[in-house]
Amino acid sequence: MNPRVTHSPTSVTRRDWLGDAARGLATIAAIDLLGRQGRLASADDGPTEASEGLHHPARAKRIIQIFLGGGLSHLDSFDYKPELDRRHGQEMPESFGKADVFFGKVGRLHRSHFEFRQRGESGLWVSELFPHLAGQADRLTVIRSMHAESANHIPAIFQANTGFRQMGFPAMGAWLDYGLGTENEDLPGFVVLPDERGIPNAAGGAFNWTSGFLPATHQGVAFDTRGERPIRDLEPSLPLGSGDMSVVERRRREFQQRLDARHRAERDEADPLVARIRSFELAARMQRAIPEAIGLQDETESTRRDYGLDDPATRDVARNCLLARRLVERGVRMVQVWTGDGVSWDAHDDVLGDGYKSHKGEALRIDRPVAALVADLAQRGLLESTLVVLSTEFGRTPFAQADQGKLSRGRDHHPQGFTNVMIGAGLRPGIAFGATDEIGYAAVESPVTTYDLHATILHLMGIDHERLTFVHDGIRRRLTNVHGVPIREVMS
Repeated sequence: MNPRVTHSPTSVTRRDWLGDAARGLATIAAIDLLGRQGRLASADDGPTEASEGLHHPARAKRIIQIFLGGGLSHLDSFDYKPELDRRHGQEMPESFGKADVFFGKVGRLHRSHFEFRQRGESGLWVSELFPHLAGQADRLTVIRSMHAESANHIPAIFQANTGFRQMGFPAMGAWLDYGLGTENEDLPGFVVLPDERGIPNAAGGAFNWTSGFLPATHQGVAFDTRGERPIRDLEPSLPLGSGDMSVVERRRREFQQRLDARHRAERDEADPLVARIRSFELAARMQRAIPEAIGLQDETESTRRDYGLDDPATRDVARNCLLARRLVERGVRMVQVWTGDGVSWDAHDDVLGDGYKSHKGEALRIDRPVAALVADLAQRGLLESTLVVLSTEFGRTPFAQADQGKLSRGRDHHPQGFTNVMIGAGLRPGIAFGATDEIGYAAVESPVTTYDLHATILHLMGIDHERLTFVHDGIRRRLTNVHGVPIREVMS
């Protein structure tokens, strides 16, 4: 064993410090952080203005967000437009406005690629693109009048996740963790589950779950969903010849805690290194809590089958959706499930294809798992306190994307009108709110911005979006910038 880790901080020599640093991950990280910052930051670097407690009674305690990056076509999923059937193959009438597209290839109007039917007792229109989710129609709250500020994926996805089109602003999950914290101190408050095909590098990567200028402890913790170990390096390494792991680890932590205590005595929680210390403490507790939380083998065979773990086409998303349910029922505040590399719904060429960047292929992967997640939450009594959000950064055009005189079956980027879906706590189920025009080009009835959607989510979580703030560079920042109105019409 290494006797140096039992020394008091005042008796540690330079040689002792370097030796311990070579053996302990926490001390290595501390030295690296101090080197990068150049100093221990002063307590007034990041004054916080979080309000204490809830602003009003919360309808939701937790949120699961399934992010369909790339632009889900509202016209092929939840926004039925009979007028498109009648006008199929025609030029877009000038009365609907000047066609504004990202790639400048305006084709002819194109009817939905999938048959629509009214579903459930609510009669909500859902296409055959989502046959399993259609079975949950009476639980869906469909917002058909979304509109965004950018037709470019990266700024639009940043705004969908952080409220701003520029990188570096805190994600919604970071704001929720900052304002409410986690119900389980052994798990992160904000967890991100990327697609097994990789993190969404094409959509800005980790900037979509960053803590931005908030303390680093609120950043989303991205699990590795490609293998059996969602958290890499979860188990501490054992120094050569050091003997019993439990004794070594205990002494490491005792030593590190003494150093941390000295640092905290002179600084407040806004200090960046204090935030990182909190992160390391959470990592230590996760070593005990994570293995149980991710134990999908504990689920019944019928549950695993309902989610689609038995099907190679759905296994990836099924695992993430089931893991999301296990995490929120253990107190994680927000779990975000990504599909693809962040732009997998970007169907420019062929909405009907079976593979990547086609609606048919991507819907096959998520439809059964997401529907099972909703049903499972309801069966367990969790849907009454859990908000499920299916969101996308923008929609697709009502006309096909023309390419060298040929009519493609794909659609271009379209921020003027699209659909997001909410399910669960505090919502009126089985309704559609707002509307686009007759061909689905622009939001014309009760338009909803990203700011409004975020304000609504915060409201359901018991937060007044105008009061959850953080002073950064002299500006009192918030998730909704200076905009946003909660959509009270969708609340029960």
